[in-house]
Amino acid sequence: MSISTAQLHLLRQDTPACLDVIHFNNAGASLTALPVQQAVQEHLQLEYKLGGYEAAAIHAEKSQAFYPTVAELLNAQPHQIAFATSATDAYNRALTSIPFKPGDLILTTENDYVSNQIAFLQVAKRFGAKIQVAPESPAGGVDVEAMCQLIRDQVPRLVAVTHMPTSSGLIQDIYTIGKVCREVDTLYIVDACQTAGQLPLDVQAIGCDFLTATFRKFLRGPRGTGFLYASDRVLQHKTAPLYLDLHSADWPTADHYLPQADARRYELWERNHALVHGAVAAAQYALSVGLTAVAQRTTDLAKQLRLALADHTSIQVMDKGENLGAIVTCYLPNHDPKALLTQLRKKKIHTSISWGTYAHYDFNRKNIPWVLRLSPHYYNTTEEIKNLTKEIFKIIC
Repeated sequence: MSISTAQLHLLRQDTPACLDVIHFNNAGASLTALPVQQAVQEHLQLEYKLGGYEAAAIHAEKSQAFYPTVAELLNAQPHQIAFATSATDAYNRALTSIPFKPGDLILTTENDYVSNQIAFLQVAKRFGAKIQVAPESPAGGVDVEAMCQLIRDQVPRLVAVTHMPTSSGLIQDIYTIGKVCREVDTLYIVDACQTAGQLPLDVQAIGCDFLTATFRKFLRGPRGTGFLYASDRVLQHKTAPLYLDLHSADWPTADHYLPQADARRYELWERNHALVHGAVAAAQYALSVGLTAVAQRTTDLAKQLRLALADHTSIQVMDKGENLGAIVTCYLPNHDPKALLTQLRKKKIHTSISWGTYAHYDFNRKNIPWVLRLSPHYYNTTEEIKNLTKEIFKIIC
């Protein structure tokens, strides 16, 4: 299954901003499609006319569609899905539901997202947990065999893996790691922030207890929306995050509360329903395009982009790993990254900079302070890659 030329034309018609900009910042925030924008605006207009509570009541079915739609995206069940305002919000709510004790081990990778790494340090400081970082493979990415052996030998309290880091095109093998986590019955959390909407995701095959992501990136949804998947295994343990409210828990008596039985325990009552509707529209749009076709096209575009950038001797393409996705990173020695970003934006070319403080392990190993991050999506074209690289070459010559 692939995206045809005719289909690509329609997808770009659904993305009017393509007429004005070359957007290679989908790993930051993608361009939204018309159905997403329309879903948000329709509900905002109703709120304007009637008020927030009244609009939410009228559109209750649209809001509830969030759960089965995201579940379909992940091969999950609706009761396993929770709404969040971001991937980090979802991740932290999952993390705070785990009752860590002194000496508990968190096993992670060098390529886990910076906010997750900060959260692990907080858990270690507050609860006396320990953090261990699995070794890197020579090819790039976690050494899966070594990590799996560590899981078997040490049976960590939590295994945490970012599917694709924010600072490179690396895709890590979350599936093999998940099988070993199930063997030893240890908790497993996956950060799929950069792969949701870029690759097919199957939580049953992954074997994770939690999976978190945002909508604003490759799912092409609105900012301020994300989701959490929680397995039946963790839901049955009755643990819940700090803190709950009248939505995530019941208050049967003055001195007692009960967390919700399903993944709603990871939510809070207040949310922007217009954004929820936009998230639903974005997930439905991704499903209609087809995640297998999306993965094929984004991988191909990223490969084209890496080859085009590598043609210039002043550009160092920095992505390493056996499997690479739709984040392309490069380093341009002797160039000011902020000035580079500004010059590209003046040409209506959207990219971003990832700084060394976002990925200490990776950037220290590569001996670089920053990278220019370019992240194509399925609506981008080969012609845009040519125009993008042409402008970069002009700037650095």
